Amino acid sequence: MFDSAERTDLAGYACRSALSLGRKHTEEFRDNRPAFERDRDRIIHCTAFRRLEYKTQVFVNHEGDYYRTRLTHSLEVAQIGRAIARKLHLNEELTEALALAHDLGHTPFGHTGEEVLDRLMKDFGGFEHNLQSFRVVDSLEERYPGFNGLNLTWELREGIIKHASPYDTPLEAMREFNPGVVPSIEAQIINYADEIAYNNHDIDDGLKSGYITLAMLERVSLWREVSRGVREKYPDIDDRRLVYQTISALIGLLINDLCGMISANLKRLEIVTLDDLRRINLAVAHFSADTTVRNTELKRFLFANLYRHHKVDKMRVKAEIVISRLFETYLRFPNLLPPRYRARFDQSGLQRVVCDYIAGMTDRFALDEYRRLFETYERM
Repeated sequence: MFDSAERTDLAGYACRSALSLGRKHTEEFRDNRPAFERDRDRIIHCTAFRRLEYKTQVFVNHEGDYYRTRLTHSLEVAQIGRAIARKLHLNEELTEALALAHDLGHTPFGHTGEEVLDRLMKDFGGFEHNLQSFRVVDSLEERYPGFNGLNLTWELREGIIKHASPYDTPLEAMREFNPGVVPSIEAQIINYADEIAYNNHDIDDGLKSGYITLAMLERVSLWREVSRGVREKYPDIDDRRLVYQTISALIGLLINDLCGMISANLKRLEIVTLDDLRRINLAVAHFSADTTVRNTELKRFLFANLYRHHKVDKMRVKAEIVISRLFETYLRFPNLLPPRYRARFDQSGLQRVVCDYIAGMTDRFALDEYRRLFETYERM
């Protein structure tokens, strides 16, 4: 039985802990926290969440302490997600839990690691980090007696597996979660909180690295408009504070645009309850047409000038070599894997276990493991 001690001003279309479809495994709890609050706490305390501190966003961990990691990114997504949920009277605890869980399955070395593992696993089911996040919370974490995984609520698990690309997820994995039906609004907004967070903090990191400049950003209409508004308000502002204030204002603009469109869609579609949302089965979370165009321009700018900067590409090459060689070596010498991973061979298959092991590595651990295995005089 779930406790209903949650906000009393939740909208009719919000998820409620008291109405959760429950957990896979029956448990006796020590307290009466609402179900989604318990989910959030379990995620924060799990091993995969701590490892995000040393996993790459754009810049690899050893390149500097200033740059974002998967952990700081997840915290920023949670902050933005909660701001959106509060404005719309959605369930903030569910939104926060989804934000904190959305990258648990990410590989070392960012999207390069994901691309390499997907290629290496092409004949064995492939690799996709959203599905791996689900795998982490559903089976790979080992914390509780009687079952593997975190035993999260159905709503949390649905939001994780439908994050970003619900229609690309294998049917077998999706079967439990109403295939083809849109997830909760709390789950939908995480896609946009994720995008708002990484676009804006990548601008900050890109400027700090020197790979992009303020002069280059002036070519991007969204940045140009917002930064000029900041300069008009603070004529004597220095460039460093200008960057911070522009990013803050840009985040606010995108949040307000998204909330405005969600509210308009709910009214237009006459969605009052969560059942209405499922029945009408249309995504209600998206930016306005004008903001979509300008946000796409910003994303293309970052892709061309930051993510494909020649120095970032050099690290991408190194990352591909590290992950490929580790994968090939573990397949050839599976006894190199820790015993608890070798114990999963019969259940998951050698290739998937190797993939799980590498996906769980931090950037630092992967680089250290590479040195231990392939540098002759490195101590084991």
